[in-house]
Amino acid sequence: MVEQPPRLAGELPENGSAPTAIAEPRPDWPALPLAAWHDTRDTLHMWTQIVGKIRLALEPVINHWWEVPLYVSGSGLTTLVMPSPGGGLEIAFDFQEHVLRLTTVAGERRTLRLEPRSVADFYREVLARLGELGIEVRIMARPVEVSVAIPFPEDEEHASYDAAFATRFWRSLVSAHRVLTQFRSSFIGKVSPVHFFWGGFDLAVTRFSGRQAPLHPGGVPNCPPWVMQQAYSHEVSSCGYWPGVGDEGAFYSYAYPEPAGFRDRPVQPAAAHYDESLGEFLLPYEAVRVAVDPEGDLRAFLQTTYDAAADLGGWDRDHLEIGHHS
Repeated sequence: MVEQPPRLAGELPENGSAPTAIAEPRPDWPALPLAAWHDTRDTLHMWTQIVGKIRLALEPVINHWWEVPLYVSGSGLTTLVMPSPGGGLEIAFDFQEHVLRLTTVAGERRTLRLEPRSVADFYREVLARLGELGIEVRIMARPVEVSVAIPFPEDEEHASYDAAFATRFWRSLVSAHRVLTQFRSSFIGKVSPVHFFWGGFDLAVTRFSGRQAPLHPGGVPNCPPWVMQQAYSHEVSSCGYWPGVGDEGAFYSYAYPEPAGFRDRPVQPAAAHYDESLGEFLLPYEAVRVAVDPEGDLRAFLQTTYDAAADLGGWDRDHLEIGHHS
């Protein structure tokens, strides 16, 4: 369940632009060549879907599916506390110590090792640990938003876990979360949290114009149209970070509905471009991490693509943004 249109992994098209400059490697913007960790990424995608579906089962429904994402934490990704028998449950991926932690408000704890293991094995053990805590949860035991949806109990295909790249990915999420949170702070209209949607496996934040949107046509693999219609009931400008395209993933920005002229609007930095097949602006992750000012380049991308959506879409910016004057 995501707030963006479906994407298919592939190479970023050539755009003739280069990074602003080459900087020394920084631990907060680690290299993430997909060729080196895509098997781990795909396994983590399935593991996060299992945990996310548990949250979906336990939480009350909130507009735009805001009850289902995970959140970046000081060591990985977390559900935060969820309603459950006994008062509450938190499930957290720890990408420093490489464990999955299940913690109840009553003080009971269970852990699973994060290591090379199949999705089927992970699924069985998560349910077993929940049972030990007296928590029974029924979920739809197959993934969504993927073209090939292997049921979790049968998935022996995804079984990779490279601890070093899991940690690198988490560090990239922490940095992206920091910039997205700064970007979010200047908007006083309706705006989502910065949250990790396990359906698309991306970190996102979404601004709303306040107006209703046309009915979304759907079209996401293994995801019924009404799911996307709930997510896109109102006009949005959405942006985020997705490790599923290009050489090292990309930052993205799009509008729904897309206003006329949006895709032709000049945006910054030079490495950003509009991808016709995906219907959104992309900024390669690699271009950000090697820049002299990674956060500045990313902020420029977020702001200029939002400006395009808001200006061309006729948003009431004076009343939606701090310090904006026409």
